Amino acid sequence: MSVALDGVGFVHANGHRALTGISLSAGAGERLAVIGPSGAGKTTLMRVLGAALHPVEGRVAVLDVDPWKLSPSALRKLRARIATVHQAPPIAPRLRVVTAVLSGRLGEWTLPRAIASLLHPSDIAGAHEALTRVSLQDRLFDRCDRLSGGQLQRVGVARAMYQRPALLLADEPVSALDPTLADATLRELVAQSEATGATFIASLHAVDLALHWFPRIVGMREGRVVFDRPRDEVTQEMLTALYANEHTAQGAADSAVPMHLAVCRA
Repeated sequence: MSVALDGVGFVHANGHRALTGISLSAGAGERLAVIGPSGAGKTTLMRVLGAALHPVEGRVAVLDVDPWKLSPSALRKLRARIATVHQAPPIAPRLRVVTAVLSGRLGEWTLPRAIASLLHPSDIAGAHEALTRVSLQDRLFDRCDRLSGGQLQRVGVARAMYQRPALLLADEPVSALDPTLADATLRELVAQSEATGATFIASLHAVDLALHWFPRIVGMREGRVVFDRPRDEVTQEMLTALYANEHTAQGAADSAVPMHLAVCRA
């Protein structure tokens, strides 16, 4: 298994319980989407899967190892095999776009090479190819603080693709994009996972995109998994229950269901 969680729970420092009894697994090359209302625990789950948060309960295996039993150096090597696309990418504003993309492989580089790449990018062609896939090739040498939020999000996607990870995680990766760009960006992430055999797990608020691009759908609410089904088995009733009392998401769920099954195959 690429990832396996068994009875995982997490409580934030302020005492808020974000996850309860999460059991979830995904095999190498599998593609699944995590959906649910705001506050369902999706971001916390993604951080646990990325070995960024240590759960307070349960067992975790990521790429066949328990991250929290590794030495610090082994944990760094594990994290270098995981790429995360963030809703708000943690990119330094004054960094050039080319350098931001190339930083996807910092975990593989020696310290001298990493420092040298800040001054003289070592793989301009590779960064250009990744940016072309998200239609940002013309911003290669721009500073990141000159980009819009949606453009920064696509730089984060390009960085993750350049990294070529074994586990690709995406936490609301297209939230700042218009529908056409969102669809195109997810298409590239899916193509990346298929080409490299990477496991691809994304949290998405847009139900239609989840149903279109992911064969397996996990529904979360109040820190728990409420369903884990092939997309063909996700019904209107399940979505209505999942998004009860969240009006905007419920509207997204309602609009997604007519596309369900007939055209939501990728």
